[in-house]
Amino acid sequence: MNNSFMNTARLLGAGLRALLVLTVLTGVIYPLAVTGVAQALFHDKANGSEIKAGGKVVGSSLIGQSYNLPLKKGQETPDPDLKWFQGRPANGLGANSVNTQYKLILSGATNLSADSKVLIKQVEDAKAAVVKDNSVPGYTVKPTGVPADAVTSSGSGLDPAISPEYAELQVHRVAVKNNLPLAQVEKLVKDHTEGRTLGFIGDPRVNVLELNIALRDLAAQQ
Repeated sequence: MNNSFMNTARLLGAGLRALLVLTVLTGVIYPLAVTGVAQALFHDKANGSEIKAGGKVVGSSLIGQSYNLPLKKGQETPDPDLKWFQGRPANGLGANSVNTQYKLILSGATNLSADSKVLIKQVEDAKAAVVKDNSVPGYTVKPTGVPADAVTSSGSGLDPAISPEYAELQVHRVAVKNNLPLAQVEKLVKDHTEGRTLGFIGDPRVNVLELNIALRDLAAQQ
């Protein structure tokens, strides 16, 4: 009886010691070490890739934002604020029907097939809007010149970047709406165009939030 009790007590003590050691290693030391390395070597990414303007965090370089006018009475979908560069459509975003206390950003794709009539209608409407919104006196956008990312949403619906082609298509309209020289707005796009990651991954891109911050600063100087 005594031997059995002593064996059980030893096993229980060993188990508790192992639990304590593993808790300290995996629950305290390891998280602190990983956090320390991340903060030391990847500080920007570890903190959400924040973008600051005027000393305040205005967004993340990883999440796209909308640039729309306030809703008018009886209006369900806001009109785009055409003085800003516009990002990709976000047709895949759902509605927050579970917790309505907060306005949550929902990520998701449309899951529509390539021959879906709904998708085709969305693309056609988006292309017509791009042509109309970006055609200004002296510059007319041709439907054949509208890039794919201007009329289709990404898999997440939160793509923060657009193609250089779509950014360049918007240059004339942005210059007119902000009373800026065309050459200066073109230079903004060129300066904010990023190449492929490591030279071969992905496509060239322009971060819309960073571009619009630079646009605001440029307009404020005029």
